[in-house]
Amino acid sequence: MVENRPLANILTHAVLILGVFFLCFPVWMALVASTHGPEAMARAPIPLWFGDQGLANYREILSGGVAHAGGVPVGKMMLNSLLMALGITFGKIAVSLLAAFAIVYFRFPFRMGFFWMIFVTLMLPVEVRILPTYDVMVKLGMLNTWSGLIVPLIASATATFLFRQFFLTIPDELVEAARIDRAGPMRFFWDILLPLSRTNIAAIFIILFIYGWNQYLWPLIITNDEDLYTVVMGISRMVNAGESRPVWHLIMATSVLAMLPPVLVVLAMQRLFVKGLVETEK
Repeated sequence: MVENRPLANILTHAVLILGVFFLCFPVWMALVASTHGPEAMARAPIPLWFGDQGLANYREILSGGVAHAGGVPVGKMMLNSLLMALGITFGKIAVSLLAAFAIVYFRFPFRMGFFWMIFVTLMLPVEVRILPTYDVMVKLGMLNTWSGLIVPLIASATATFLFRQFFLTIPDELVEAARIDRAGPMRFFWDILLPLSRTNIAAIFIILFIYGWNQYLWPLIITNDEDLYTVVMGISRMVNAGESRPVWHLIMATSVLAMLPPVLVVLAMQRLFVKGLVETEK
């Protein structure tokens, strides 16, 4: 029997509310700052409520370009970030699904050895292998290209591991039934495994999309073409303005816009995301 403890409930809710406040306060300040002019953020006290310059600020960064971001419109940089994030996400999911499918359902020499080789790469993030990867991209002529931005990041040991663990829970009866119906390996993969993996794909899609959207170091190294700038690179250039003063109202407006795509993806796929993480019965 669960005991009713009003004091404990009040304390728990108070801690939760306090945690939400600390998490949401920086977002609130970014929203407020994005609606004021440059002078409001340069003097004390900093305003805590919305101003009347919001539309002008957002119109300026979306259409006119920001000088400290190379003069590239934020809308262009957000489109670049979106294309890069989607390319990385779909590439990682496709490669990981096929790799996990081969490891689980095909019997070939050193099968588990290859799996553990893939799994060990979890200890080698992009930052560790950045120099050899950059050298390979230079030799392949992929600097300042979309392929150079996306291809080195599409391999994912985490997604391969998660899909492998899921495929191991698929009953053997389904495989036997597919064989009786004369379904080939790819027919089994396309008609049975993919529909069953829908919630897992949704959960991994959100994680990988946010990973691709937030990429900073690799785009910074692989490209110096302003047409390929991502929004994270743009924010960094706006903050590090050199001798000039950072335009904080435009930086905050850009940051707010940069938060929208990941938030929208999470909200749109929240139910599938949670289900994919906690679902045990297949």
